[in-house]
Amino acid sequence: MTAVPTASTAGGYDDIAERFFDAVGRGDLAAVTDLYAEDVEVWHNYDEVDQTREQSLRTLGWIHAKIGPLRYVDVRRTLLPDGFWQQHVAEIAGDGVTTRVPAALRVFCRAGKIVRIEEYLDPAPFTALVAARATA
Repeated sequence: MTAVPTASTAGGYDDIAERFFDAVGRGDLAAVTDLYAEDVEVWHNYDEVDQTREQSLRTLGWIHAKIGPLRYVDVRRTLLPDGFWQQHVAEIAGDGVTTRVPAALRVFCRAGKIVRIEEYLDPAPFTALVAARATA
């Protein structure tokens, strides 16, 4: 992982990012809840909808239950004055195949909490994986 340090390093945004992606990867919704502000909004490019905290947690729980743990590789992170930008590949292993999903997130933070996420990815690999597992 390559993190480009800026003045925001002191703001703890790299630590928030590490904790967030570790928790999402493991499906640890309690840890994600702890990182989310009560009024967090999570936007996805593929549906252009702002999810609430509860909706996002429900989605993350579904992903973990249906797809399993995620591993983040090829991580490139830039720390910003109000959060961070991360580009990565989410890998999902299973059935002898590893599915790779390139993605990028712009994460806004305030007072040690995530207040907004803007996520850019193509959901087709997730959809295909869920469909394949449903017919297996």
